[in-house]
Amino acid sequence: MRSICFNPKTPSLSISRYGTATSSSPSSQRTTPASTPTRRQSLFPDSMMDQMIESAAVLIMKWDPESSSYAKVTSLFYESKVEAQQFIHCVNDLQKAMHFLVTEDSSSEKLILCQSLMQVAMKRLQKEFYQILSMNRAYLDPESVSTTRSSRASTRSSTSDYDDDGGATTDDEIRVASDSISEVEQVSSVAMDELKSIAECMISAGYAKECISIYKVIRKSIIDEGIYRMGVEKLSSSQINKTDWDVIEMRIKNWLDAVKISMRTLFNGERILCDHVFSASDSIRESCFLDISKEGALLLFGFPELVAKSKKTPEKMFRILDMYNSIFENWPEIEAIFSYESTAVVRTQAFNSLVKLAEFVQAVLSDFESTIQKDSSKSVPAQGGGVHRLTIYVMNYLSLLADYSNILIDIFRDWTRPTNFSIPESFFDSSDSEDSPAPAMSLRVAWLILVLLCKLDGKAKQYNDVSLRYLFLANNLQHVIVKVRTSNLQYLLGEEWAAKQETIVKQFAETYEELGWGHVIAALKETNNNQTAVMTPGEAKTVFRNFNASFEEAYRKQRASVVPNQKLRDEIKVSLARKVVSSYKEFYETHRSRVGNEENEIRCYVKYTPEDVANYLSDLFFGVSESESSSASSSPSSSPRWRHWRIL
Repeated sequence: MRSICFNPKTPSLSISRYGTATSSSPSSQRTTPASTPTRRQSLFPDSMMDQMIESAAVLIMKWDPESSSYAKVTSLFYESKVEAQQFIHCVNDLQKAMHFLVTEDSSSEKLILCQSLMQVAMKRLQKEFYQILSMNRAYLDPESVSTTRSSRASTRSSTSDYDDDGGATTDDEIRVASDSISEVEQVSSVAMDELKSIAECMISAGYAKECISIYKVIRKSIIDEGIYRMGVEKLSSSQINKTDWDVIEMRIKNWLDAVKISMRTLFNGERILCDHVFSASDSIRESCFLDISKEGALLLFGFPELVAKSKKTPEKMFRILDMYNSIFENWPEIEAIFSYESTAVVRTQAFNSLVKLAEFVQAVLSDFESTIQKDSSKSVPAQGGGVHRLTIYVMNYLSLLADYSNILIDIFRDWTRPTNFSIPESFFDSSDSEDSPAPAMSLRVAWLILVLLCKLDGKAKQYNDVSLRYLFLANNLQHVIVKVRTSNLQYLLGEEWAAKQETIVKQFAETYEELGWGHVIAALKETNNNQTAVMTPGEAKTVFRNFNASFEEAYRKQRASVVPNQKLRDEIKVSLARKVVSSYKEFYETHRSRVGNEENEIRCYVKYTPEDVANYLSDLFFGVSESESSSASSSPSSSPRWRHWRIL
């Protein structure tokens, strides 16, 4: 019927939503040729036309809220799904009849009647559209809509109330077909189809503006309410700068949750609903989704840019990376949901936030390097040559950064080295290789560690005891290695780099032993090497006396030394035990008897047994305060840790 009514050969007509018509051809004002009634009678006999209009009038007037108190308080679609289907079909038939009557006689009384009935029907559908949207807010929330979409694939043909062929589906059939999905999904699916059928009917009748207006008002309020409830509020740059970071950090946490929910349900569900209800018109569904989601989406994705423009400090870095990661991970969903050309402004805002967040990260990392370099060299050195607070701070910071290595790789992908940026190959091999998937970020981290180590070289000079300087360097480099190996830094720097640094730690430790204990070892080494010469009692007493003095001096100086890392501490102790205890034990067993025959005389010169020396050494590198160091007895009994140590 439509293909005939809209035949290109018929005069061009402009039909208003009320059914009136104007002709673009003068011939339309002329009397219809005699052949027309014959054609009309063959297509729309008077009896059929009258019956169609009469049937439509009965049903439409039944649900006219102006003429029936029952219709005023009752919902058509809630009361009877079947009758609601019939109502839609009547309106569609009435629309066909109006188009046909316009071509025959635009002043026909039947056309005027149809026009009046159409206005009543549109008021009814407008009310129903509003009621379905309002009463089903809980079932048309974005999460329910998103869930329903997956269920509709298998039940769409059964749950749809309005078939394309015009056949009605009974309430029982709808109920049986919906048994496979949950109650929420069932109600959501039915409501979506009802909205779609009403929207198509109203748009077809020329009432698109009224339909769209209702939809936008109700659905936009849901988006705005959802954004507000998730803790995302409109802020200005000045408000961000004036607010304490703790408060901003809490807002960022809310924002991170909001992005997850928005992409998974809020905007996604709204896009699904909008596309379904207005599937008959691409332009309408695009316009609706734009007006509903634009303000909330710009508010959501504009927040990171505001934070990125705030004062740049190292403690903000990780929340900034969290926001970058959130947008980065949800970028496919952002592009899919806001794919319309009109919603490009949302994609642009999200991208601008990514750019600003990346610039923030790069700037803070540069500031972090300056912070390392500017750390005051006059600060109190680490007690006992232990790990400096700067080392702990820098490595904790870098190890946390390494947890974001994938994001940092993306941020520094196009990073260009400054002209003064030069890393010795002996420290880090910067050549690209299969084992270095992120050379730019790896270089950046290696450079920061190199800056730290250079700074530590200067701080080592604060120790008057040269041996303590090397113990300090060994401790701090060992801390760096441990942090690298126990974090994602290992993937940026590689095992080869860590192994090289371990070799340097051993060199530092050996130098410490030589400077701190070399004179003790030297007191015995020459005599042990000259075993063929016979030593007089006087010479033996002198060696014992020299050993006692050098050992006590070394122990006094080194007793406050600290080696926090157990592995390094054990290695140094074992090395000292092999060098000091072994040499002393050999001399002790050979020459103790030469000192004298009486025990009191022997004790005057032989103050320590090899076991005593071993016990003293085992008590080292745990650190003591200066007061403890000056007041503690030199007896092994004052050092309980020796009981847990065995000489190898």
